[in-house]
Amino acid sequence: MVHLDPTLTMLKDLTDAKGIPGNEREIREVVKKYITPYANEITTDGLGGLIAKKEGQENGPKIMLSSHLDEVGFMVKHIDDKGFIRFQTVGGWWGQVMLAQRVTVVTSKGDSITGVIGSKPPHVLSAEARKKPFEIKNMFIDIGATSKEEAESWGVRPGDMIVPYCEFTVMKNDKFLLAKAWDNRIGCAIVIDVLKNLQKENHPNTVYGVATVQEEVGLRGAKTASYKIEPDIGIALDVGTAGDTPGMTEKESLSRLGEGPQIIVYDHSLVSHRGLREFVVETAEALGIPYQFEMIPGGGTDAGAISLTKAGVPALAITVSTRYLHSNASVIHRDDYENTVKLVTEVVKRLDWDTVNTIKFD
Repeated sequence: MVHLDPTLTMLKDLTDAKGIPGNEREIREVVKKYITPYANEITTDGLGGLIAKKEGQENGPKIMLSSHLDEVGFMVKHIDDKGFIRFQTVGGWWGQVMLAQRVTVVTSKGDSITGVIGSKPPHVLSAEARKKPFEIKNMFIDIGATSKEEAESWGVRPGDMIVPYCEFTVMKNDKFLLAKAWDNRIGCAIVIDVLKNLQKENHPNTVYGVATVQEEVGLRGAKTASYKIEPDIGIALDVGTAGDTPGMTEKESLSRLGEGPQIIVYDHSLVSHRGLREFVVETAEALGIPYQFEMIPGGGTDAGAISLTKAGVPALAITVSTRYLHSNASVIHRDDYENTVKLVTEVVKRLDWDTVNTIKFD
């Protein structure tokens, strides 16, 4: 059994916790436990996002570090007469990664029930049908119930959340970490550790470490949290695509695990703010922190919502390269996590009013 140091223990607690969009209570409590010692004040927005305020220089600029609590998952749609669950995807799913995967149904009573995503077996499909991806609408979840009444007696009902199951695992090469929900529990961990690093720093600003809700269904929590904070600078901490697995090409991604945080130049939600991006790059180069540029035209982050707050906010996403996004199990590299924490800490320490105003008009 691998010994878990304090960092790995925190990462395990964050990734093992359950929380799809609109059902973030459990994971919010885990983040709150870890971040409270490093904050002067803990509040929430109206949707349930957590805001940890860390005061530095009085009347300094407001820096928002945003991660999101929610993970992609499913929701009970209805239970058929035989006790099988029909479900609604919550967040983006690709049907080919779903079949035969283990899931956990969390009932309204708070109980956890193990299930598996099922379909017709290939033995009864025609040769032509076997060549085609099985459609999500035809999948179901088997929880071992023999009837609708039995499933309901266990507390299962429409609206209950269903979460992928994958226990946190340190792989044979202990730099590689396997878990569900790296998207975006790794962002939550980065925010926690940055506030921890700032405990002994006289930073020239007020930092808001934020864990937002409902990012996977439209960046909703970032909108409410940033409207409440009114930040001067916004940085989203999230995950990004890895380009180092078989089949990936340089046209799709240049990023590799272990080669530093990703600085997102462009994604579906945001054209990164030039001045802020250049400042982050200059900080990384000055300190010898490795980094990678990345573009993710098919995805977005909280930075997109933050950038549109009121009169507009310079915003940027800094991400951790991740394999197998939006599936039951993803892989990250510990060095990328630690270098992202280091980079964001150093960036925050340098964001005084003169720097912020220079960034805004660059």
